[in-house]
Amino acid sequence: MAEINDFDAPIPGQSLTDKPGNAAWEHPPQFTDTTEASEYIWDKLTHPDYVKQVIAMLDAGIPVEALCRIIIFAGFTEGKWTPDVGFMLAEVVIKMIATIAVKSGIKKFKISMQDLTNNREMKAIMDIGSKEKEFKKASEGVQKDIEPKVTQKGLMAAPPPKEEEMI
Repeated sequence: MAEINDFDAPIPGQSLTDKPGNAAWEHPPQFTDTTEASEYIWDKLTHPDYVKQVIAMLDAGIPVEALCRIIIFAGFTEGKWTPDVGFMLAEVVIKMIATIAVKSGIKKFKISMQDLTNNREMKAIMDIGSKEKEFKKASEGVQKDIEPKVTQKGLMAAPPPKEEEMI
């Protein structure tokens, strides 16, 4: 094992003297569209070499969220996308990794880095389509209970909504 050298570090202010544009994130990103970026990630994840590694890590107990964070941060540092595009990719990448886990036959894998059981998160990801009717019923009940409480005054204010528009 190599010894840690405390003096083997950048000098304070060294980044201010480097030439601008040396880092990948100082250039325009390769992907600005989340669809293109997610297709790029899917192509990488489903490559035979990478998919074996992903399956091995999930089987070893590494949470899906941790793998997702690694993939998104690595893409940012390589100049593939900006942080905001990476944030928008998070849900899609989690679903991609969970799909790989389910299709590979891993019975128990962790979704979140905080929850050890992950029963709620797993059910939420896999059963979103079956709960759509319940969401509609709940939103209708909430929508009826909500009344416009803010009254706008002034020349440029929007007219108040009519009761038939609110339903």
